[in-house]
Amino acid sequence: MKQTFYSNGKLLITGEYLVLDGAKAFALPTRFGQDLTVEEALGKTIQWKSWDADGSVWFEASIPFQTIENNSLGSNSIENTLVAILHTAFQMNPAFLSATGYTVATHLTFPKSWGLGTSSTLINNIAQWLSVDAYELLWKSFGGSGYDIACAQHNKSLVYQMIAEKPIVREVDFDPVFHNQLFFVYLNRKQSSKTAIAAYKSKKGNLDFTIQTVNAITSQIFESNDLISFAHWLEKHELLLSEILETPTVKQNLFPDFNGTIKSLGAWGGDFVLVVSEGNPTTYFHSKGYHTVIPYSEMIL
Repeated sequence: MKQTFYSNGKLLITGEYLVLDGAKAFALPTRFGQDLTVEEALGKTIQWKSWDADGSVWFEASIPFQTIENNSLGSNSIENTLVAILHTAFQMNPAFLSATGYTVATHLTFPKSWGLGTSSTLINNIAQWLSVDAYELLWKSFGGSGYDIACAQHNKSLVYQMIAEKPIVREVDFDPVFHNQLFFVYLNRKQSSKTAIAAYKSKKGNLDFTIQTVNAITSQIFESNDLISFAHWLEKHELLLSEILETPTVKQNLFPDFNGTIKSLGAWGGDFVLVVSEGNPTTYFHSKGYHTVIPYSEMIL
């Protein structure tokens, strides 16, 4: 019997890095995501095939059950990561490998370079398939705050917070009347979350007051009723993170002449930025060499 599972992609609007230390994070599930289809097969192996959004196969492997049981590492880093996730899932649900074998296919609806959650959507899909807790699977295999798992599972904007090592997810109403003036621009490079998190941990100090400030800013952002207020609080958040990370803002670094607000999303320096602009900024970003400019309504659920 064929089973199919689906998870939403994610964009982190506020609380980047600080969410790891208990700050509230405002996040948006995306219209883009990833599915996973499973069928039983023979051979005590998993025949795995992953498709990118353009229909090309970006990963393919035949993984023996024994490799998953032993968490055996090979020379392919992508396969090693997948085996580590499946090994953790096996530890959580040993019955998973009592089958005769599996054929698994995954399909992204966004280019995997975009950073909208190739890993988090995969982990949430595997968790659904094997009936294990997705947050636990993430933390034991890959690491991170878990906000991306919350986005994978929810179809509304949300506030995410870790309290006493437990994920707290609250759906919020965010349907701004100014959504036609919001755009997402891809910076043409994939940023490693692991690398960015390590850099953050090396620089953070006493963050109690900072977390309180970010929590207040987060509330102001998703409760904003007008564009000016929304942009103001985004800029406040951006400057605060710039000080913590000792890194120029993306606007200072790449777009100092832009007439509008630009905010980094997720790992600073890569993936997407959120742009607030009174007019359509596509021509401006094209002139700078950034050709993926997506209106809010085409990106967000």
